[in-house]
Amino acid sequence: MPRREEMPYRDCVGIAVFNAEGLVFVGRRKPEGNPEHTTVNDSPWQMPQGGIDKGETPIDAAWRELFEETSIRTADLITEAPEWIYYDLPDEALGIALRGKYRGQRQRWFAFRFTGDEAEINVESPGGGAHPAEFDKWRWERLETLPDLIVPFKRDAYLQVVEAFKHVPAGVRG
Repeated sequence: MPRREEMPYRDCVGIAVFNAEGLVFVGRRKPEGNPEHTTVNDSPWQMPQGGIDKGETPIDAAWRELFEETSIRTADLITEAPEWIYYDLPDEALGIALRGKYRGQRQRWFAFRFTGDEAEINVESPGGGAHPAEFDKWRWERLETLPDLIVPFKRDAYLQVVEAFKHVPAGVRG
């Protein structure tokens, strides 16, 4: 296996979806086949995220990933984080997670306002069953609590997301 510093970062997007109360969507990762955790009780909560396909722009990837993981289509783009946000995999996941090819992810984050009805959100059979479920539950949460819900190696990245979008909750409530 190559050394960590020789491995690239995977280009990815992350999506913070805010409701009218200024709360953000989080989903609980399904435990099956996920090396980040072993049981439902230690399954992390996170915002939707996913890779950028070849030839795809980050915003197009964000819309696609949002739908593939949550079925959400009725949303408005609010803002984009000003910089790429990086995280490294822990040593025990290196060479296993992210298909074993990457040292971590380089993420472009977007904030959206959810404008639909909550009945639209379907994490158990996203896209009408066209996409595999990555979450088994979801809820609305305060943005500032998210770094305490994510797996520890993503905590610093989530602190940066909170900083980038700290103005959003007041804006969607007002």
